[in-house]
Amino acid sequence: QVQLVESGGGLVQPGGSLRLSCTAPEFANSSYCMGWFRQTPGKGREGVAAIYLGTGHTYYDDSVKGRFTISQDRANNTVYLRMNSLKPEDTAMYYCMTSTYCNSVNWRVESLVGYWGQGTQVTVS
Repeated sequence: QVQLVESGGGLVQPGGSLRLSCTAPEFANSSYCMGWFRQTPGKGREGVAAIYLGTGHTYYDDSVKGRFTISQDRANNTVYLRMNSLKPEDTAMYYCMTSTYCNSVNWRVESLVGYWGQGTQVTVS
């Protein structure tokens, strides 16, 4: 079973920063998207940010634009999510994902995600 390995997360005060990382599976070539969804209790997963590995094009949810930055390190097959100016409403479980559906609409469709990471908790308080 393929599982993405993610790390980072933790407890931070409002206005603080955190960085999440996610190691891509070997099969995730340039035609794949990678990114993060997040989930709070009682709600479904929502797309936060994604990056098209081939071109580096990025996608963001409006709620995080200007505060979060997704990037990739191709040499190490790793994707990062830098989260600045964190707010209490950013508190959630964050899940790394990979998908072959990579455009401005499909990157955030939960049912189109191929594989998930184990999740990492981000708490802003």
